Amino acid sequence: MLAQARDGIGDRGAMRILQVVTDDDRRGAQVFATLLGAELARRGHHVETVGLASGRADRSLGVRVLGDRRLAAATIRRLRRLSRGFEVVVAHGSSTLPASVAATFGLGVPVVYRQIADPVFWAARWDRRLRVAAYLRRVSRVVALSETTRRQVCELFWLDEQKVHVVPNGVPVPERLPARDEARARLGLGPEDRVVAYVGALVREKGVRLLVDAAAAVDCRLLVAGDGPERDAVVEHGRRTCGGRFRFVGPVGDPYEVYAAADVVALPSLGGDTHPAVLIEAGMAGVPVVATDQGAVSDIVVHGETGLLVRPGSVDDLRDALRSLLADPERAAAMGKAGRARCEGWFSIERVGGGWEHALRTAVV
Repeated sequence: MLAQARDGIGDRGAMRILQVVTDDDRRGAQVFATLLGAELARRGHHVETVGLASGRADRSLGVRVLGDRRLAAATIRRLRRLSRGFEVVVAHGSSTLPASVAATFGLGVPVVYRQIADPVFWAARWDRRLRVAAYLRRVSRVVALSETTRRQVCELFWLDEQKVHVVPNGVPVPERLPARDEARARLGLGPEDRVVAYVGALVREKGVRLLVDAAAAVDCRLLVAGDGPERDAVVEHGRRTCGGRFRFVGPVGDPYEVYAAADVVALPSLGGDTHPAVLIEAGMAGVPVVATDQGAVSDIVVHGETGLLVRPGSVDDLRDALRSLLADPERAAAMGKAGRARCEGWFSIERVGGGWEHALRTAVV
């Protein structure tokens, strides 16, 4: 996917930037890469975004895919040929790190790695730490999503702090939000329902089944949007535990329709998340959040001000937090308003793009 600079923005000082994502699925890191590419193009740079392999065809972002398997020799060769035409390669997490390091070996093209996952959660084993540390020594810069993550990355992988930049996650500020009643009608919800929503991947570490257990003890409808390997288990558990109060809509093209329908957005993550975009999107939509206090979630959700933070794995904490916000609509509305101000001020893609531009220039110089 080639992002072209808009008319009126000159090429003076423009960089040629190649972004690499794991696949063409419409997931967090991949979506962010396309948003960042568009913002950097708006700033006058030439950006291309490619995937190492294909993901789910029905969720494709439309980026060019380089091979059948992420780390296959043919995939790496194609990435190497492509990298020659760029000044810097940005690797967006996971298997893009070894792929980009291998593809650029000896080319003199710097690699900037975006650390998207909680390093403590995902690099607990020594063999994995050593392997990741070896790759990180070959990159020019690392971009962490928070100051906490930056410190963890430096300690876990023995990196010089000057090598690691902090640039948070970001999303575009929505130009308009769907109307609440219309969104609810399209999602099969009533205008008087009290709605708790989850948006995201259906994987074990997200803790969605714990949210089902908490919602079962609260007078609310639970709306779940997303997909993943836990899909069948989550749907079965939701229907068995919450009955008709459980509503599953699968992956959605516009998450703001779900946020517009919600009274509260919940993210019961058990670990692995660093700076979840769903919490920023919920904030942009003016919806209060209940989330587990892990990673850099507290950078987005200020406890008692924009939402409530609870202990990971505690169904009781989740239940009590949901009850508290649903029982006090005025407090919830005030939190949503504060969340929107915070997220628009700190986590817009325009602001984040400026941080990335600086980090990339330090790598290219």
